[in-house]
Amino acid sequence: MKRTLITGTLATGLMTASLAALAGPTCTEAPQSDWMSEEAMQQQIADMGYEVKTFKTTDGSCYEIYGWDDQQRRVEIYFNPVDGSIVKQEID
Repeated sequence: MKRTLITGTLATGLMTASLAALAGPTCTEAPQSDWMSEEAMQQQIADMGYEVKTFKTTDGSCYEIYGWDDQQRRVEIYFNPVDGSIVKQEID
């Protein structure tokens, strides 16, 4: 019985850690009225040399893109929507 409880607790902890790993970062707590417009952000991203496949707003108050960098590597990037800075970036 104790072994089952420990295993169940461990599994719950691992699931929670896995879900946290899947969640993106929190980029800002500023109100949306302080954010760059989506159009301005997309232009800044293009000016940085990225080709955007998907652009979205996340639950963590970020602008997120899936696309390619100037070397045609796949990227997933989270941007602070207030100043356009990169918060997190993953390159394949």
